[in-house]
Amino acid sequence: MTRVRPPGPVLAPCVLAAALLLTVASCAAPDRVGSAPAAAGSGATDTSDLPESLTGQDLDWSACEPPAPAQGDDQMSPAPLPDGAAWECATLTAPLDYTDPEGDTIGLAMVRARSEARGDDRIGSLLFNFGGPGGSGVVTLPAFGQDYAKLRERYDLVSFDPRGVGGSEGVRCLDDATLDEFFAADPVPDDARQRRALNDRLKRFADGCEESAGDLLPHLTTTATARDLDLMREVLGDDKLHYFGISYGTELGGVYAHLFPRRVGRAVFDAVVDPTGDTEDGALGQAAGFQLALGSYLEQCAENDDCPLGGDPDDAEDRLARFLDGLADDPLRTQDPDGRELTQALAWNGVAQALYSEEFWPYLTQGLDDALAGEDADGTVLLALGDAMNGRNPDGTYTTLQSSLTAINCADSRRRYTVDDVRDAMDDFEEASGVFGPPMAWSLLGCTHWPVDGQRAHPDVAAPGAAPILLVGTTGDPATPYEGTRRMKEALGDDVGVELTYEGEGHGAYNGGNECVRSTVNAYLLKGRVPEDGTTCSA
Repeated sequence: MTRVRPPGPVLAPCVLAAALLLTVASCAAPDRVGSAPAAAGSGATDTSDLPESLTGQDLDWSACEPPAPAQGDDQMSPAPLPDGAAWECATLTAPLDYTDPEGDTIGLAMVRARSEARGDDRIGSLLFNFGGPGGSGVVTLPAFGQDYAKLRERYDLVSFDPRGVGGSEGVRCLDDATLDEFFAADPVPDDARQRRALNDRLKRFADGCEESAGDLLPHLTTTATARDLDLMREVLGDDKLHYFGISYGTELGGVYAHLFPRRVGRAVFDAVVDPTGDTEDGALGQAAGFQLALGSYLEQCAENDDCPLGGDPDDAEDRLARFLDGLADDPLRTQDPDGRELTQALAWNGVAQALYSEEFWPYLTQGLDDALAGEDADGTVLLALGDAMNGRNPDGTYTTLQSSLTAINCADSRRRYTVDDVRDAMDDFEEASGVFGPPMAWSLLGCTHWPVDGQRAHPDVAAPGAAPILLVGTTGDPATPYEGTRRMKEALGDDVGVELTYEGEGHGAYNGGNECVRSTVNAYLLKGRVPEDGTTCSA
């Protein structure tokens, strides 16, 4: 079988990465003590309450430096767009606390590729958020810039590292060696001893976050980042925010629309988060979503004579479950230069990473073929996939992806679950997915040790009076299940959300290569052509 390097991470929405990686999971005692003040919200309606020193900034755009380890692999250094256009980087200064706009500030890393359009041909800047939460837009937009090159006909393409991410004072909770141990550890405790071990491990993680970024943690809410978007809009010189949000980026966009409905310009939400549920609802929906994607993969794999799991999809799933269960006691050797083994947790992450896109399925087949090769079994490919999900760079350093994800999730979410909550919910999770249900159920304890109280139960995205927002949902999306598209539409309010359905697989439709989706989105963003609500594109 041809050896290829697995792809880099596709950014997960807020629940998924936490659920599968258990980065924010915590097996703690039911009661939580020593809480710090609640995460800071927003008390303002626009940039008019901000000092001119912030709203009148003249950003110093210059050639981008190679990504720092906190942002991503330096092999993802910004490459020119197909027409040779270069990327520029700058730092925006924003209030750390929007309720104290004259107080401390935070620097937000930004990237752009300028449009050559002038006059009426130029619409403005198109801001991107690629999800996570915790993904570096400064790395991701240039890495996928060719996919958005058409949009540069009328927009500057702009993205950023959200507060607490990458180059924007990214949160780092543990050192690289400790993160290796953390991600490799058993995510599903079977007895009291294992629950204590998980509790201790995740308590250390939360303590590390507080030690390294305690003053920052209360200010990492999605609400604060939405206010950062509005400041970017102002500084970039646009009357309206033109926006492209993917995965968690759709939640961020919804919160922006709620805060500033009259400031919404042309906006696309792709891979739409369900804004109506709590953490448990989201995790349960994702368990079902990944089960759906797994079933689709197994059916395709079974059609090939060389499928490593066999020719019957039901038997194949049973064999996969047995393989994963076996890794709990017997990790698999790999060719990792640091001697790391493929553990159950790392294999779970690897399988999940590969289910994000049909383009990744061959990597999963290759990884399973290697891992099920008897005496020659090797877990290298599945380990590489798991590392991509975890934000591990090839040199063994880590991005801030998972630490930032945890910090943002816990600043946002008010709910703190208990062990009894997990036990009560376990049957539902196992029914949703025998493979992904248990780790996602245990992830409900994610913020129990967190030193900052969360802001809300779920985001408010009601945006009466906002311009039409194009909502793109994929029927086979594992990470943001398709049902969330309709719920976002209902939550936005009458005459705001316009649904576009892609009948296919994968997390996010625009980059999936479907010409119908891409042309419909481009016509909306470039020409203002709003499609008929309920338009469907087929694979």
